[in-house]
Amino acid sequence: MGSVTDTPPPAAQLDLTRLRVLAAVARTGSVTAAARELHYAQPSVSHHLARLEAEAGLPLLERVGRGVRLTEAGRLLADRAEEIIGRVESVQRELDALAGLRAGRARLAAFPSALATLVPAAVTRLRTAHPGLGVGLVEAEPPEALAALRAGEVDVALVFEHDAPDRTERRADELAGFEVTEVLDDVVHLVTPADGAPEVAATARPATVLRAVRSQTWIAGCERCRADLVGRCATAGFAPRIAYETDDYVAVQALVAAGAGVSLLPGLALRAHRHPDVRATPLPGAVRRVLALTVGAPAPPARALVSHLAAAGTA
Repeated sequence: MGSVTDTPPPAAQLDLTRLRVLAAVARTGSVTAAARELHYAQPSVSHHLARLEAEAGLPLLERVGRGVRLTEAGRLLADRAEEIIGRVESVQRELDALAGLRAGRARLAAFPSALATLVPAAVTRLRTAHPGLGVGLVEAEPPEALAALRAGEVDVALVFEHDAPDRTERRADELAGFEVTEVLDDVVHLVTPADGAPEVAATARPATVLRAVRSQTWIAGCERCRADLVGRCATAGFAPRIAYETDDYVAVQALVAAGAGVSLLPGLALRAHRHPDVRATPLPGAVRRVLALTVGAPAPPARALVSHLAAAGTA
């Protein structure tokens, strides 16, 4: 005769909704309060608890006067229920993020020299890592980019700020309410004609470099860049004689090469376009900080874009 082996009954399958109900009872102290927290009818809560007891095979609640109290098994299961629910919600968030990275879209506003340098590198990295993501781009100087971000028209604003003495106060005021990611310290350069550039030591202080061209005509850039130029010249002890203003870094270099004047340009502008007939002298310690801004906790596509912008800034 063949032997007969007792097979244990299958383990009970605990329903997640019922675990939520038990956790709510443990947290609030009563069936009535749990029903109120979960927005369930009280009979529905009682039904879920009864079914959960049947699934667990042990009593989970006991009557105490007109209320209830968790048994030892009930306390154990309630504690584990909080852990289980937390893990399930965490997995759901990860799945939602993965879905967003497969088919989402991030909208970026950035200033011109960044659009010509950092942004293409970041977009290439992003599309390689997440082929399903789309990126919308709009050219905007920092004030317009900040306004677009506040209005919800873009998800990420790539902006810059100069290291002026009042930068800390300006930053606290202007960047209030944004999540800030440092992308790059962009070195500022004095741009002069290649055949008429002043000879200055590579280690000279910025004020010394600027005083060497104090008598020159100057070419200013955008409003922020113009303010930075005026401020740096003031620190060097003179007021620049500004004859031309343009935020087109290609035009600035063409004017300098033609002998129309000298200017200050950041490294990204020179990386984007370099006229062969100009000389760029770095101003030691003079930088503009490039920042990626978002509002609150960004959606997965925007968060991924910011990460790749930061990586492009260190490349």
